[in-house]
Amino acid sequence: MTVIVTDAGFAPDDWTTPMTPLDAAGAGATALDLPNDTDPATLAGRLDGVGMIRVDFPAVADGRGFTIARELRLMGYTGRLRARGHVIADQYAMARRSGFDEVEISDDLARRQPEDQWRARANWQAHDYQARLRG
Repeated sequence: MTVIVTDAGFAPDDWTTPMTPLDAAGAGATALDLPNDTDPATLAGRLDGVGMIRVDFPAVADGRGFTIARELRLMGYTGRLRARGHVIADQYAMARRSGFDEVEISDDLARRQPEDQWRARANWQAHDYQARLRG
């Protein structure tokens, strides 16, 4: 099982449409699973009708998914954007700033990093280094 993390805390997954791996997605796919080495430019012209994009984070030290999220938002993608995998509570603010709406973590990670650790970073807009410098 997995846990969905949002600014409100932990929640069950409410997405019911099957996710389609990018390499198997046809023109009518409405929910895409992207590997962390995806070039977002390859999705140009294919984002209409896509309600959810889930980007894989196979390792904590691999931040390419943050770049993918930012580029998708700059391309005009307005659907639901989810990070999945090895994202830790300390990275939640970065995930939100780069364009993710939510993070999908394993039950094991949720036990090791309980909800209060994620909620402590939920005010991601106010706690960046620029706000502290202006402070």
